[in-house]
Amino acid sequence: MSLLPEDPAEVGRRLGEAGYLADQRIAQVVFLADRLNKPILVEGPAGVGKTELAKALATISGRRLIRLQCYEGLDESKALYEWNYKKQLLRIQADADHDWAQLEHDIFSEEFLLARPLLEAIQAREPVVLLIDEVDRVEVETEALLLEILSDFQVSIPELGTIRAHTQPLVVLTSNNTRELSEALKRRCLFLHIGYPDPTREQAILLARVEGIGEHLAAQVARVVRSLRDLELKKAPSVSESIDWARTLIALGYTDVDDPILADTLHVLLKYQADIEKAQKQLTVSGQR
Repeated sequence: MSLLPEDPAEVGRRLGEAGYLADQRIAQVVFLADRLNKPILVEGPAGVGKTELAKALATISGRRLIRLQCYEGLDESKALYEWNYKKQLLRIQADADHDWAQLEHDIFSEEFLLARPLLEAIQAREPVVLLIDEVDRVEVETEALLLEILSDFQVSIPELGTIRAHTQPLVVLTSNNTRELSEALKRRCLFLHIGYPDPTREQAILLARVEGIGEHLAAQVARVVRSLRDLELKKAPSVSESIDWARTLIALGYTDVDDPILADTLHVLLKYQADIEKAQKQLTVSGQR
């Protein structure tokens, strides 16, 4: 059952109301993912709004957001399920008669099961948005587990049998492209790349996300950030850092940015001293290098 609007333009408008400014391509991919029951694989640099898209989808669809944060070493027990061993031990200790057949049946029931995000999304009675964040951080073996889940939306637990999804989650996978994902995973998803916005779009994002910012300051911030991204830096400023910088300027009482203010607040935008020093030498507020 679809919980999203009936056309891409309306999806984009609703995302905007939720604070996420989606262009035509983003709105279309979201619309198609909902209609085709396909996961969305969102790739792009860190901080461009990949995770925020999943949160906005949960808002406009009225669904609960379930998030699996991926990291190196993530295994089945943290992603899917594990047994509550402490509770099982207490149950064993409480059984004075030691009817082992019944005891084994009891301690491997759903009462003793700890559902992790993937199983939680499958067991959910109501439609949910499942966010699998930074999927490129997991090993190939864990990626294979995700393939099984995304193919059939079911889980096989040896002690309990197969648990099938009551309602199919709307799935968003994000990747910072730190490693190449498998072709099998990509085939199952609609692909969406989100890059850095152009200054006009970034200005619109700032006006929507930063309370109290004016047109002039938003335009200055967007212009300076774009110029920084054109430099050869170790880490270019993300959209989230652009928002942080705008909020910093407002908190300090600035409505206009000059070179001394830029130099004094560059640490909010750039996270490496070498990048800060390079920017101070090559960049002015006017963007002249």
